[in-house]
Amino acid sequence: MMKQKKTLVAYLAALATFGQAQAAMGDDPILTMVMIDQFEYRSTDGPDPLVLEADAWIGKDLHKAWFKIDAEKVDGDLEELEVQALYSRAVAPFWDVQVGLRHDAKPEPDQTWAAFGIKGLAPYWFEVDAAAFVNEDKQVNVRLSAEYEWMFTQRVVLSPELEVNLYSKDDRARDIGAGLADMQAGLRLRYEVKREFAPYLGINWNRKLGETAGLARSAGETVDDLQIVVGLRAWF
Repeated sequence: MMKQKKTLVAYLAALATFGQAQAAMGDDPILTMVMIDQFEYRSTDGPDPLVLEADAWIGKDLHKAWFKIDAEKVDGDLEELEVQALYSRAVAPFWDVQVGLRHDAKPEPDQTWAAFGIKGLAPYWFEVDAAAFVNEDKQVNVRLSAEYEWMFTQRVVLSPELEVNLYSKDDRARDIGAGLADMQAGLRLRYEVKREFAPYLGINWNRKLGETAGLARSAGETVDDLQIVVGLRAWF
């Protein structure tokens, strides 16, 4: 039977376990990781976006500074830019709690959120990232994402993923309605030239929901978008 490949979180947890063993001997080294999860071109019916989703962290076995970036560029213009700076602490094997700040520079007007989340590896090797964000207007955004890795061979990996966003109230300046606002589902097939470097192909589906979909229809916009993606995943 083919052995299930460790996900990134499992790899990080293994490093943490190693760090704890070293700490017991009086050595607790500083570790670093940069993960480019998605750097991809998406082909759509309209303008084609270039997307970057990446994480980076630095720290010791239990305590880390964690950074996240989510950016989208269309026709050379930066349409979306979200940056998070977090303190992350291991609370159980494979699980970290995270607190800090999130700043949305794009789309305008920009806004800053307090961030509270948990990130880890659920049963059956699902990688889960759940967070709640609160801004100065007391708007609450809950974001849930999950990803799984299915290894066909030692180099070919299929990765389905899902993300949903919920909001506590309307935000007409950003065309967001209260409740379940949007979801994104993706399926990416990558080839690991080596474990740290993997080009991929896939599909990505975005769908606006509830009141957010209603606002989009009122503005004459589409509420769903199926995209063909080609990209690169890498870490170091």
